[in-house]
Amino acid sequence: MRHAVKGLLLGMMIGLIGSLLGLSPYGTIFERSVGLDWLFSTRGAINPPSGVVVIAIDGTTGGRLDIPNLPRDWPRSIHGELVDALVKYGASAIVFDIDFQRERSPVDEQIFAEAAKRSNRVVLFQHLTGKGQRVEDATGKILGSVWVEELVSPIPALTNVARGLGPFPLPKIDAAVYEFWVFKSSAREAPTMPAVGFQLHALKAYRQFYRLLTDSGVAQNLELPESVEGISTAEDLRNLMTDIRARLVAEPMLIDNLLRELDAPWIQAESAEVRHVLRSLVAMYVGDNERYLNFYGPPGTIKTIPFHAVIKGADANTTAEDLNLTNKVAFVGFSDLYDPGQPDRFYTVFTDEDSIDLSGVEIAATAFGNLLHDQSLQVPDALKTLAILFGFGLFMILLVYLTPAIMGVPASIVVTAGYVFYAQFVFNGSYLWLPLATPVLVQFPLALFIGLLIQYLQQRHQVQHISEAIKLYVPDAVSQALANEDLKPENIDQVSFSTCLATDMQGFSTLAESMDPGELAEFLNDYFDSLAQPLRNHDATVTEFRADAIMCAWTGQPSDIEVRRKPILASLEAADAIEDFKARHDAFEAALRIGLETGEVYIGHSGGGGHFVYSIVGDCANTASRIEGLNKHLSTEVLATESVIEGIDDLLLRPLGQFVFVGKTEPLPIIEILSLATDATPQETELCDRFSAGLDLFMESDWKKASKQFKAILKDYPHDGPARFYISQCKQRIGAASLSDNPNVIKMIEK
Repeated sequence: MRHAVKGLLLGMMIGLIGSLLGLSPYGTIFERSVGLDWLFSTRGAINPPSGVVVIAIDGTTGGRLDIPNLPRDWPRSIHGELVDALVKYGASAIVFDIDFQRERSPVDEQIFAEAAKRSNRVVLFQHLTGKGQRVEDATGKILGSVWVEELVSPIPALTNVARGLGPFPLPKIDAAVYEFWVFKSSAREAPTMPAVGFQLHALKAYRQFYRLLTDSGVAQNLELPESVEGISTAEDLRNLMTDIRARLVAEPMLIDNLLRELDAPWIQAESAEVRHVLRSLVAMYVGDNERYLNFYGPPGTIKTIPFHAVIKGADANTTAEDLNLTNKVAFVGFSDLYDPGQPDRFYTVFTDEDSIDLSGVEIAATAFGNLLHDQSLQVPDALKTLAILFGFGLFMILLVYLTPAIMGVPASIVVTAGYVFYAQFVFNGSYLWLPLATPVLVQFPLALFIGLLIQYLQQRHQVQHISEAIKLYVPDAVSQALANEDLKPENIDQVSFSTCLATDMQGFSTLAESMDPGELAEFLNDYFDSLAQPLRNHDATVTEFRADAIMCAWTGQPSDIEVRRKPILASLEAADAIEDFKARHDAFEAALRIGLETGEVYIGHSGGGGHFVYSIVGDCANTASRIEGLNKHLSTEVLATESVIEGIDDLLLRPLGQFVFVGKTEPLPIIEILSLATDATPQETELCDRFSAGLDLFMESDWKKASKQFKAILKDYPHDGPARFYISQCKQRIGAASLSDNPNVIKMIEK
């Protein structure tokens, strides 16, 4: 049984390692550059979508059309000729991945503009610029900076006649491209060029799309055109797209309505083509802004027709069938399948051995094809990825660790190979990208290595493994003692002299109400980390975290002054640490509260039902907690009993009187520890002297004089909590009809 439990723990460790790596930025890069590349390479090229073609400008285009070689020197009338030709061949939309920001010959531009207007199907490229912009207050003081992106349209003559406008930025990662944007959130949710091209192409089904939006409730409160005639300009098309997207983002519940409506009888009665377009449109609008490209293959996989062939007509390399572009979207741009130095090129997994990259226009056409057929790669969400990686790691280590090596190793290889086959199968068939590099190249070797190593060294390293595991939860000395004993909780219990330090977070309940659980946990972790450092610096024997509180103990002999001195120094450092914590968290204003007491405590396991924690138990710990609570009544930070500070002379101390705590019968003299004597200010020293005089009067039962003394202190030190507390105590005694047997001792009625 113990062997199985160890195997389970190791499996959880391997699973957790894989999960943390897979969900980290480094894991994403690893999966993308190794796993995804493997999946694409193994799959190879697939049939590209028939609804898109690339009209390629290459190094020979200028010469074949008797115009300059460089496209920037071409007369723009040539693009007008191209538009007319593409319309003649039946293209449903024409998307130019060419920058037309700069003005050229007005005559040529007019020819291009008129052709675009006649076609009523041209989408033009918008340049996306980005820069940092300073943020200043009313006085001109720089508060920071923001990243601002702006869309720059083509020249007005072309912008005014375009049916659609869109940018096409590509997220480049280590010089490679894996993703594309559908909507660019940093540019006011602007739809990108492939998305605009798809929506323009899909206007043929706008009547059905409008009904779908209406019946599902998406169109409610949106001023959507009722017919395609209401979408006549690029602005109309963009408004349509951004309105639909914004509505679905603002009200995600409508997504379910939209998806359910796709199965409505009236949609099933439509043609297969219309149903396909509607499903792809819905997928585009409800999906993520940023999606992974499903590449169809190496450069030229998407049908590519030379620019000059469209204008001149069929030739030896381009047949009439090639030029049949009915119901197809044409993407026009630079794409030279033979020149590795072509402009606008991007490295992908399909960059060939001659270093020919995919051109930007073919990537745009790929993105369009992904949208047209809802083929962009699907990535499991974080929870599913966590489950896959955790489950794989757990299963691998159980297989290797719990079975003899002669069986476990071959079985683990078969299982891993099966997983690789399955990952490839779903990638090829469903475009689902499962984690591959992390389980196969990290978790599998790690599980194999650890499993076999532990089997070989199990007896030899048993003690070491136990010690390493439990020292995370118990003090080092205890874990070392356990190294030569059985793992029985009773063997680690002890009763010893100690100084207990108790502290908790003031106002925790209020904070908890104002934060969500994740934010609260992060806040608490930072708080505890701030306090834990001083405790570690001064060698706390045991530190126990209790919800929003900490209880720790320094153990040793009563004669050892360090058992008391170290917690005092830790307390003073903790006060400074909390000030630093406040600086990081403006909303946290509460002061630190610490209580110190000495005595014997039980240190060991507590709990039941098979679950134990390493705890500090005893009257000393309870008293330290009560003393910590006294701080909120006195507005102090560090309080201790006289026994804690006995024999320690280098401190600035202020006796605060005798107190009987709730649940106690004997009074305890309480001392406030203000600072090290060397750090004390003259004002603090004066305050202590004056307070001591007032306390003497109080202990002599001279309530009026004591009250007068404390009021004088409060006048000079208006924030002094003990003086204010004793003024209240004097007032109670002056006005009391009768006093207790020992009125000089303060009995607390609250914790």
